[in-house]
Amino acid sequence: MNDTQLLRYSRHILLDEIGIDGQQRISGAHALVIGAGGLGSPVAVDLGSAGVGHITLVDGDVVDLANLQRQIAHTTDRVGFCKVSSAAAAVAAINGEV
Repeated sequence: MNDTQLLRYSRHILLDEIGIDGQQRISGAHALVIGAGGLGSPVAVDLGSAGVGHITLVDGDVVDLANLQRQIAHTTDRVGFCKVSSAAAAVAAINGEV
């Protein structure tokens, strides 16, 4: 892990249950999130924040204005965009290494 990663994930690394080895395993993990709506949206953002190295998002829907009060990965600017693209942009904005 480089210095930036050590700083970013320092709170995980301090935990005896995770440590550096655990964070490296998280960084090497792959998660599949089916649905980028009310549940999948925050899950994808949290997985990205935690440093899960590869996230596959699956959702055939587009962002609608009515989604925004409960789907935290999406923004007004992305209404009409594919939810997968919108959620991927949110994850990348939080952690560009994912």
